[in-house]
Formats: sequence, structure tokens, C-alpha cells
Amino acid sequence: MWRSAFVLIIIIGLSLLSPLLTDYDPLKTNTDQLNQPPSGEHLLGTDLLGRDVLSRLLYGGQRSLWVTSLAALVAVLPGLCLGLLAGWFGGWVDRGIMTAVHTLLAFPALLLALICLTLFGRGPVPLALATGLAQMAGYVSVVRTTVIGARTQMYVEVAQSVGAADGWILMHHILPNVRETVLAFAGVVFSYSLLNSAALSFLGLGGEPGVPDWGVMLAESRMAFRVAPWVSIAPGLAITLTVMAVNRLADQVGRPPRT
Repeated sequence: MWRSAFVLIIIIGLSLLSPLLTDYDPLKTNTDQLNQPPSGEHLLGTDLLGRDVLSRLLYGGQRSLWVTSLAALVAVLPGLCLGLLAGWFGGWVDRGIMTAVHTLLAFPALLLALICLTLFGRGPVPLALATGLAQMAGYVSVVRTTVIGARTQMYVEVAQSVGAADGWILMHHILPNVRETVLAFAGVVFSYSLLNSAALSFLGLGGEPGVPDWGVMLAESRMAFRVAPWVSIAPGLAITLTVMAVNRLADQVGRPPRT
């Protein structure tokens, strides 16, 4: 767990400190150094326009992780509230929420994100909203199922017997006891949001072409993969390491404690 957390902290730290770690402008082209391999001058080489890959990777991490974090918040916060309401109150509240959830789940997440981008337009904020909304339905379903299992426990019956209000029970009894599950699945939502936002950026729907972004870097590297594979390896490895670290942390958070 600590190794995964360390890897994730390193990735986030390098992205946030990118202005201090590289002197190259991630948007500046150099026709004299096209597709240069890694060297002392350019640690990760240059791309097909002569831009420094390391600077684009670091600055792209800022954008990719910011979009992913916003998307995860869009999915998790409303999804947590709706899941709590559906799982606790049941009845018409549950039926209404789950009807909408099942309708959204009928669409693949990436297709739903494409529909949202068509409505919202292009850019980092619409990309985050589209990616987050596409993940919300699954999160609602998981939270609801967890709450239904928790509300039958003895501590809930005791709280109800002494006249505790629904809001008090949800905040002080239900939520603390489903915390591990909802946090673990929040990590899964973050991973899917990163992959989907990178895929949408890869398709050219994430914003302006050429901006530092891991998905955009993967799209641009297709044209020169055979002569400059390092251009695509760098963002691909960054996405892979981030997803693996987040999934590992989510797995550890959701695992029951040893006795």
C-alpha cells in the first residue's frame, strides 16, 4: 500500500512542480530537433515537432490529473448522496433513482461521455463533466447496494429504537461503516475517469490540439511511432503507473482489516 501511495505522490508531485523541473516550453517547436532520441539535453527525447517530451509529460500530467480529479468528484459526490438516499429510504425514492441509473447504465461509459461532450462542447471542464457523469450511475449502484446491506445491522436497529433521525443514522452509523467500500470504488472511478478522459483526448475531443495532455500526446505519437517510440511510451507509462497505483490503493482500502 505504501509503495503505491509513494508512486502516486511522486507522479502528482512531478506534475505540480513541472515549472521548476524543466526549462523547456511544452508548446515550443524546434524544427532542428525533430524526433530526437533521449539524451542529456532532452531526457525523454523530442517529438515530431521538436518539442521536449519530458516537459510535455510533466505539464500534461497537470492537465490530465486535474481533469480526472474533477471527473471523479462529479461522479462520486452526487453518486454518494443518491446511493445513500436510494439504499436507505427504498420505496419510490429507490425506484425513481434506480430507474435513472439503469437507463444510464444501458449506455457504455465512453459513448455516454461522447454524448455529453456533444452537448457541453470541447475543453477541459466539459471533458471532466462528461467523464464524471458517465461514471456516476455505477457509483450510485455500488453505494446503494452497500447501504442496503448495512441498514439491516443491529447497530442501526438500536439507533432507530432510541428515536435517532434518519440523517443522524446515515451520517454517524451507515456512512462510517460503508466508508471502505465507497472509498475503494472511488479509486476505481478515478482510474476509469483517467482512461476515458485520455481516450477522449486521444480522439481529439479534449480540447485544443497540441496542448500538453497525456491523451493528446498518445494521439500525436501515432504518426512517428516507428521512428520515435519514446514519444508514446512516456505518456502510456504515466497513465499505466497512475492507474496501477490508484487501483492498488483502492484494493487495500477496500480489504477488510486483519484480525
